[in-house]
Amino acid sequence: MTAVSADTSVLKALKKIRTPQKQRNREFWLLLFALLISGASLTLVQLGALDRIDPMILVFGGGLAVLVFALHVVLRVVASDADPFVLPIATVLSGLGIAMIYRIDIAKNFTGWDSFANKQLAWTAISLAGAIAIVIALRNYRVLYRFTYISGLAGIVLLILPFIPGLRARGVNADVWVSIGGIFSFQPGELAKICLAIFFAGYLVRTRESLSSVGKRFLGITWPRMRELGPVLVVWLISLLIIVTQRDLGTGVLIFGMFIAMLYVATGKTSWVLIGLVGVATGAFLATRILAYVQRRFTNWLDAFNPEIISRDGGSYQLVEGIFGLAHGGLIGTGWGQGRPQITPLAHSDYIIPSLGEELGIVGLFAILCLYMVFVSRGLRIGMAGQDDFGKLLATGLSFTIALQVFIMVGGVTRVIPLTGLTTPFLAAGGSSLVANWLIVALLLRISDAVRRQPRVVIG
Repeated sequence: MTAVSADTSVLKALKKIRTPQKQRNREFWLLLFALLISGASLTLVQLGALDRIDPMILVFGGGLAVLVFALHVVLRVVASDADPFVLPIATVLSGLGIAMIYRIDIAKNFTGWDSFANKQLAWTAISLAGAIAIVIALRNYRVLYRFTYISGLAGIVLLILPFIPGLRARGVNADVWVSIGGIFSFQPGELAKICLAIFFAGYLVRTRESLSSVGKRFLGITWPRMRELGPVLVVWLISLLIIVTQRDLGTGVLIFGMFIAMLYVATGKTSWVLIGLVGVATGAFLATRILAYVQRRFTNWLDAFNPEIISRDGGSYQLVEGIFGLAHGGLIGTGWGQGRPQITPLAHSDYIIPSLGEELGIVGLFAILCLYMVFVSRGLRIGMAGQDDFGKLLATGLSFTIALQVFIMVGGVTRVIPLTGLTTPFLAAGGSSLVANWLIVALLLRISDAVRRQPRVVIG
């Protein structure tokens, strides 16, 4: 009986793969196009930097193709109605990131495990394995609603992990890294933002009635009552604690911004957005007056080209080099392998946007930002199309997190806002961020599949 049951399951799975699937077929062709762009980028990097084609292109290009098509096949079997654009966009961004990191490795003669591109491909494999596990195991994303407070506790625990004796990584400026045995290091805050997004979504579903209750109307806006300000103040204080204790300005702003965005979606009240902006401005003012490292970041931002600030320790040298790299690229860029992005410190991670801007130009950089815009818009569309409040808030919160992270990072390296310690999603080298971003992709795919499968109410 067991063998017959197993054979039947296999036949059902094969039948499901053969069944015409409009969304997955569209995703298949978009994935081929995304991999074509990634492969062309790697080829141009080698031609521009090495003047030849190296077999290493098969490792990077072929490895990425195998990984994403494995997730594509899984989606055909267990989530055939998932959004067809999310995975291809994440794939092309990851491919461009690997190509740029590989280009910097060539310039610095990094090979083997010293190569950041090899590490990035390995982390991509881990990330996609995690995404596949989420897609397979999380058949109904609504089960996460039951773990609202457990997710909140997990998020807090992840944030305080760097303070546990023996876990904190040495030789880093911010207390955000955890080291296990001195071999494996990661940023628990990257996973904490997903846990907190689940917590915020579940919490706001439970309390939206009280948070959206009628208050006093002033200047054409209905303001909440004082007793409803408690949750905002708590999250605001947690964000300030992250900035003060972990010296991590980016994560603090990211978590508070995510909560305010989800609060606005839950209540529909503009007053919450204005209160959030006042909270950010107040926190920034206090931080610049109390914390030396935040004050230094603002000084680097406001007076970046001052020779004294450029040359001092922790000054604006990195920021200025990134801006000069963008200027060198101009409108259409120097071309893959023809620029000098390696001059900028951390060109493969924190400053990968100026690196791409130098070799692809403003046109190429704008195309990358458009990809992010489409990715976020698909995530918001997934949320707004849902009929349950939890899925709507979770998809919106996760999508806004990506959008805010891109704005903070791109704004920082282009001197629109002060620089923070965040990484650019999918592009920058780094395992923790990459894993978290691909888990967000998996959650969005799961939510979109459930949204498309849910019965529609027809009126008339």
